[in-house]
Amino acid sequence: MLGKSTSLSSVLVTGGAGFIGSHLCEELLRNKIPVVILDNHNDFYTPSLKDANLQAVRATAEYSETSLKALKGDIRCAADLDRAFSALERPREAAVVHLAAMAGVRPSLENPSLYTDVNVAGTLQVLEACRRYEISRLAFASSSSVYGNNEKVPFAEEDRVDDPVSPYAATKKAGELLCSTYSGLYGISVAILRFFTVYGPRQRPDLAIHKFCRLLAAEKTIPFFGDGSTRRDYTYVSDTIQGVTGALSWLNSDAVARCEIFNLGESQTVSLNSLVELLSTEMGITPRLQRLPMQPGDVVCTFAAIEKARRILGYAPEVSINEGIPRFVAWFRRQQP
Repeated sequence: MLGKSTSLSSVLVTGGAGFIGSHLCEELLRNKIPVVILDNHNDFYTPSLKDANLQAVRATAEYSETSLKALKGDIRCAADLDRAFSALERPREAAVVHLAAMAGVRPSLENPSLYTDVNVAGTLQVLEACRRYEISRLAFASSSSVYGNNEKVPFAEEDRVDDPVSPYAATKKAGELLCSTYSGLYGISVAILRFFTVYGPRQRPDLAIHKFCRLLAAEKTIPFFGDGSTRRDYTYVSDTIQGVTGALSWLNSDAVARCEIFNLGESQTVSLNSLVELLSTEMGITPRLQRLPMQPGDVVCTFAAIEKARRILGYAPEVSINEGIPRFVAWFRRQQP
């Protein structure tokens, strides 16, 4: 539920044609909040998938030509940002949800310059546009990757995050610092949202659950890194969206400009061994594994403490991995020709 955020005049969602972004746009439109999307439709994965995501958003019952404006553009380009911010209804009463980024730990090792350019310089451009257009509410998508190999679990927002183990994680930490700086300088209220391994319908095809399903269906070998004991806090997309909308409500109702960090996870961990077993059981296919060493940049465990998000955002995740995997597999099967 969006609560007090329904008084927002409009919301700009950068990366709104992506996995999480498209689900968020659907939820905003269902709550009759006008949406502006800015997405560059890059080729990190097949651009046609983002086109399909936008079709799903446009199919939302409350969609109309006036309630959704989908623009193609790059967050690193001030002119593209001006087009997007100018499309907002009453910008001073609007909010920005900044999801656009180069994603993925392993690809960031191959092209750290691009990740820094998009995730750091691009975030700076978004913050500068917020300053120019006097936007006072921003939700920034960060990542559990910032915790690195933190030995203290579950991870809490006040934990030190000074030891990222990948360029991707470092860029997300840098984005958080920029958000904090602009909050203090220009009175922008910021909710920094640390996402924990989000999955569900329309998940990016490079992520483990989607990739493993595809390989199982094709009866191909699954690349299996390490001994299977690494653990992740898998979070179903509807729970993540609940956290984002809770953040928008908080941003719209809090009278004091400040910057706060919130973990958005399920607060449950699942081993790689268990994940493969769950997927193979649901699909009725015996997996064939290609045993490989742990990859540079991978972490041993992610595990979210969510008490702060529960208390302040009303965050209450509902979909366990045992419910989420069957939902994902059902969606995956519907996509097959």
